Amino acid sequence: MPQISAGLLMYRRSGKLLEVFLVHPGGPFWAHKDDGVWSIPKGEFGPDEDPLAAAQREFTEETGFTAAGDFVPLTPLKQPSGKVVHAWAVEGDCDPALVRSNTFEFKGRDYPEIDRAAWFGLAEARKKILRGQVGFLDELDAQLH
Repeated sequence: MPQISAGLLMYRRSGKLLEVFLVHPGGPFWAHKDDGVWSIPKGEFGPDEDPLAAAQREFTEETGFTAAGDFVPLTPLKQPSGKVVHAWAVEGDCDPALVRSNTFEFKGRDYPEIDRAAWFGLAEARKKILRGQVGFLDELDAQLH
């Protein structure tokens, strides 16, 4: 059975500009990588867990924030790895400087799962986000325009 993840694509409007909230993975492998490695906050969930509840849980675990509002389902996307990511768009706002992520251990050292977060306009977000998640940005853009 393929791995499945769920996440939230938070967005905000600043005048006519649409911005999305993305996170950068922590740990030594990702430390010097930027374009093409950012992601929506997401994580794996089990067969008995509600995907939206998992997305909300993962958003909080990875950012320290709670998302609320109307969660609009986006089309699940199969990643190059074979993992399927389910996502919901939700309008909201949070301060990337206040992100507090859970941690993981690697070679005896703890690292944050997420080492930073940022708001990006759609053009910049398309450069920053993982290739397999670009479809979420396209669908959000189509829904809001």
